[in-house]
Order: sequence, then structure tokens, then C-alpha cells
Amino acid sequence: MSRIGRKPITVPSTVQINLNGSKLSVKGPKGELSRDLPAPISAAFDNGEIVVTRPDDTKRNKALHGLTRALIQNMVIGVTEGYQKTLKLVGVGYRAEVKGSVLILNVGFSHPIVFSTLPELTISSKPKENTITIEGIDKQLVGEAAAKIRAVRPPEPYKGKGIKYIDEYIKRKAGKTAGA
Repeated sequence: MSRIGRKPITVPSTVQINLNGSKLSVKGPKGELSRDLPAPISAAFDNGEIVVTRPDDTKRNKALHGLTRALIQNMVIGVTEGYQKTLKLVGVGYRAEVKGSVLILNVGFSHPIVFSTLPELTISSKPKENTITIEGIDKQLVGEAAAKIRAVRPPEPYKGKGIKYIDEYIKRKAGKTAGA
């Protein structure tokens, strides 16, 4: 069996699970998420635990088994604790500003870059103008939003300027040297 897929998911008492056929909804203190389970995979909720099972040992079902269990685990964590990604703007004059539901980035282009945020996410640029914090209950949406913002100006290896994750290490390169 899949090592990840066979582990039961413990559900805290503050979380409500609703399982109707292949539709799973998870409701907790931070919000509610729902997902359709893939066709061959089934889940059962019993005694505060969710157990994910698969019908046979085909390669596709093995992969879906572990994936489905991980996605359900992420849903449970999301509605209880939530997810957060922090980006840092490195460069002279680089700054971010949030006005209502719009993120405005000044990252060295001749014009500001404008992002309209999703209602499920909370984006802030406090306490400093050079950090962006993205928070939400859906791990996938938080990661996608952070990746799209980072893609505007990825960090370059010579001076390290750009938008990077707060814990990301940028491998630096030496610049050109004068000819002999």
C-alpha cells in the first residue's frame, strides 16, 4: 500500500466532515472547503479519523491514493490553521502597496504592476513595504498567488534583486572580470 495513503487523517473536534458519495466538505473555524474525490478512490469518516482506500494496486490508483490523502490532510489543516506565504522584495525602490483588493508592485519597471486579489485570500504588505504576506485556507490558491507575484520579477543571480520567498536562498554568481 501507499505509505502516505494508508495513514489515517486525525480530525480535530472543531472540524466538521461531510461525506456524500465522492463529495467531501470540511468545515472549520477558518472557513469551509470542498472537493470531489477521484472516481476509484473512496474515503470513510469514523471515530474522528478519515481513512482513504483504493480498489486495486494499479499504478494510477496507487498515485491517486496518496494524492487524495494529502489533499484531504491539507484541507483539514487549512480550515484549522490556514496557510501563509511571505515574499520579500529586494532592490532599490522596490515596494508593494495594498489598496482595497488590489496589490500594486513597483519593481523597477516603467509602470506599476497591478494584481487583483481573490476574495478567498488576504494579501498585506505590512509592517514593511518590501514584504508581501499571502494568507488563506486553500494551500493551492495561496501557492499559486505567491508564484504569480514572484514571476513578475524573479530574483536574478548577480545582485539578488527581484521578488523572492522569505526563506529562499539565491545562489549568487560572480560578475564579469576585467580582461588581462
